[in-house]
Amino acid sequence: MRVTVKVGTSTLTHATGRLNIRHVEALCKTLSDIKNAGHDLILVSSGAIGMGVGKMNLAARPEDMPGKQAMAAVGQCELMYVYDKLFSEYNHVVAQILLTGEDLRSEERHCNFVNTVERLLALGALPIINENDTVATEEVAVGDNDTLSALVAVSVRADLLVILSDIDGLYTADPRRDPEARLIPEVRALTPELLAAAGGSGTRLGTGGMATKLAAARICMDAGVDMVIARGDSPAVLYDITEGRKAGTRFFGRDR
Repeated sequence: MRVTVKVGTSTLTHATGRLNIRHVEALCKTLSDIKNAGHDLILVSSGAIGMGVGKMNLAARPEDMPGKQAMAAVGQCELMYVYDKLFSEYNHVVAQILLTGEDLRSEERHCNFVNTVERLLALGALPIINENDTVATEEVAVGDNDTLSALVAVSVRADLLVILSDIDGLYTADPRRDPEARLIPEVRALTPELLAAAGGSGTRLGTGGMATKLAAARICMDAGVDMVIARGDSPAVLYDITEGRKAGTRFFGRDR
């Protein structure tokens, strides 16, 4: 099976922006084991700006574009250093790919991206993809890594996209505010009621929220790719997902 996994800033870092060592080590160990089982893996990783904020000891994420781009430049180095170090402990080679929206919209550049991923997978490497926040502006940005992960999953013909987040899945209401909120285990159509349950960004260092995840689900479902939203602070949930057990919320592709 070919699986794209997207991990958010809230999973990779503490609220301070500093690396959440326990979560990242568990994530890399689990992904390495799943790769050892024979699955093709592509990792879409947020966290560059958040880690840059932590490394530079800033009190908050910058609001201006140059500040965000500067933090991305600092944090991306740290992020890939950590991934390279941890995955190498399990004898896996990682490869960094940074994209802008234009790389996905341009037919030639999109083809080059897909060919690169295919060759990396054939060589046994683990592609790690992030938006190129250092140069991406509003005109060329994808906008968020939930959407990016869906576009990547569809581009590389993945069987499944897993979005690891700070929430267990899609609920009937915001579980942080409504104790009566119930987890929705399966979604086969994005109804107006489901879309109305989406909220804003979950953490102050992240950019995503349930709305962006549902937008990603629509991209995947329309292309016939399944997608799962699951909680990222326990990466072992990936075993359940890749082995066919129920976990989080599963969105079924149109032809499933």
